[in-house]
Amino acid sequence: MSVARSLLLFVLAAVAEIGGAWLIWQGVREHRGTWWIGAGVVALAAYGFVATLQPDAHFGRILAAYGGVFVAGSLAWGMAMDGFRPDRWDVAGALVCLLGVAVIMYAPRT
Repeated sequence: MSVARSLLLFVLAAVAEIGGAWLIWQGVREHRGTWWIGAGVVALAAYGFVATLQPDAHFGRILAAYGGVFVAGSLAWGMAMDGFRPDRWDVAGALVCLLGVAVIMYAPRT
């Protein structure tokens, strides 16, 4: 398994899922309309397909590891798109989650 390919797929999945959820949020909560909501639905569907491209064959492992990417990616998205400023505990939690990703996905298997 190529770690670089796997990481790229995790990033693409995060952009699709977090971006899709953000678009729906904007459409509903910020009253930007149905086009934003529709774009969010399309992005969320894309996330479902991107996740299947991971080289590992175990659904549970992929989704568990992706959870850590989602946590860190959500904080990053909030910083980039909404001016959110994480505190040290947000950052610490995200780093713990990313450590979990590394252990789950890339630890040597016997």
